[in-house]
Amino acid sequence: MSDRQRVNKTHAVVLRRRDFGDADRILVVYTPSLGKQELIAHGVRKTTSRKAGHLETFSHASLLVAEGRTWGIVTEATTVESYRRLREDLDQIGRASYICELVDRFTEIDDENREVWDLLTGTLRMLDELGATAMYDPYLLLRWFELHLLAYVGFQPQLFQCLQCGKDIEPVDNYFHLQGGVYCPECGQHMPDAELIPLDMLKVMRHLQRSRWEEVAHLSVPEDVMGRVDNLLNRYLVGVLERRLTSADFLRRLRSLPAVASAGPRTAE
Repeated sequence: MSDRQRVNKTHAVVLRRRDFGDADRILVVYTPSLGKQELIAHGVRKTTSRKAGHLETFSHASLLVAEGRTWGIVTEATTVESYRRLREDLDQIGRASYICELVDRFTEIDDENREVWDLLTGTLRMLDELGATAMYDPYLLLRWFELHLLAYVGFQPQLFQCLQCGKDIEPVDNYFHLQGGVYCPECGQHMPDAELIPLDMLKVMRHLQRSRWEEVAHLSVPEDVMGRVDNLLNRYLVGVLERRLTSADFLRRLRSLPAVASAGPRTAE
């Protein structure tokens, strides 16, 4: 097999990493055409390594990867996007880590999903830009990211039709079940473990789920509503994954409730 056949070039975002041996590091990365991959970077922990600075967590890099017995071997790495502003603030580091942990938990090795790649890199880019402008609410961006990731990996909560009778959800208080989504008032009151979801929460979630970020970026959401949406989506994610999210717990230690953007207030439909 020729060198050309044995070496692949790919873009990748580093989702997480761990030390291996005396100087190596195992990287879990997400790529546009190969999905999630586990790679090894030999000697990257040495002070003389030229690859180390390009393989930081949540960095977007261009890699040359050689085939190996257990892991692909990173032979070259060049930074494409460093998301430098994210690394200057502990809150931003926590948010970027949360995004990467969600992608890691919801994807399997070798399962390619270009929509997830575009969502991951686009959201990290927008989060980096938010650090410079402070125009929008970063926690609104996280809730938008959660709902779109759930859609791309097949766990989207149903927010528009009743899960029991199939009727369109009316603009009233309805019921939400952590194993699927919304029930109308008639069906939900008889559904075990279904909880009331007020109309203001449902409007925000529906708007985030069906819209591009540019259409919701200036959305102004009351702090208490945003806090309840955050709580509900976190419990939904934990229920789907059947495990707690380390970075989500870290974010909650950094804050009490999310700040609310004040630029260009609009209401959800």
